[in-house]
Amino acid sequence: MDQRVSLITLGVVDLARARAFYEELGWRTKAEPDDDVVFFQTGGLIVALWDREKLAEDSGVEDGGGGWGGVTLAYNVGSPEAVDAVLAEAGAVGATIARPGAETFWGGYSGVFIDPDGHPWEVAHNPHWTLHDDGSVTLTAA
Repeated sequence: MDQRVSLITLGVVDLARARAFYEELGWRTKAEPDDDVVFFQTGGLIVALWDREKLAEDSGVEDGGGGWGGVTLAYNVGSPEAVDAVLAEAGAVGATIARPGAETFWGGYSGVFIDPDGHPWEVAHNPHWTLHDDGSVTLTAA
């Protein structure tokens, strides 16, 4: 198995609400309004939104409710100011700000917003990684 991830699917309670939230953040999809799954191309990775009960059944797991299942997504940006701007944008379209932007123990700057279905997103500036123009990140050799 190659060391990569191709798709992340977020289980959501209300697909139309979840789609509207991400579209209000500026994400674009080619999904039709009545599609059962909404796909967003995000650089070299796809993020999908799908009914959480159907996702749990398809994945062979029990749905414990809530959005946090031991996973936090991350969105890296080029500066601490960009972290604060993204958090403000997410808050303006309905996200809960769980942790405002602040300096971190690892020498960066980050904050967290939670989408309407309870999925946490860390917004981070990591000066130890390389952030490329296409939004991809590369670990810097120690």
